[in-house]
Amino acid sequence: MTEIQFIERDGHREFAVVPIEIWDRVKHLFEDLDDVALFDAARARDDGVRIPAAVVDAELAGDHPIKAWREYRRMTQDAVATAAGVSTPYLSQLENRKRDGTVEVLQKIAAALDVPMELLVEPNGG
Repeated sequence: MTEIQFIERDGHREFAVVPIEIWDRVKHLFEDLDDVALFDAARARDDGVRIPAAVVDAELAGDHPIKAWREYRRMTQDAVATAAGVSTPYLSQLENRKRDGTVEVLQKIAAALDVPMELLVEPNGG
């Protein structure tokens, strides 16, 4: 039988010291617990928003998020501009990073694309 040493504090076992061969056999269980804890934490923060792979791919290829979502929704610039109440040239300038949109404009475009506005804002601000 393998000998396990216990360390007590105030009459309560607080630690167990086990031989390395036992540790080697069970350490993966602790790694699995860490993975489960990370997954649970991520799920607790999940806001339910799913970004389609096509949108992610387009953004990674360099497209502005507005363009990526517009093309994913299979909408023309004219359709999005009309729905958002902006001009098509202005929308084009946003997509080509020649202009930055105001919060109000981004909210209208987000509504036209049916996505949260935060998904249209680039992390570096443009």
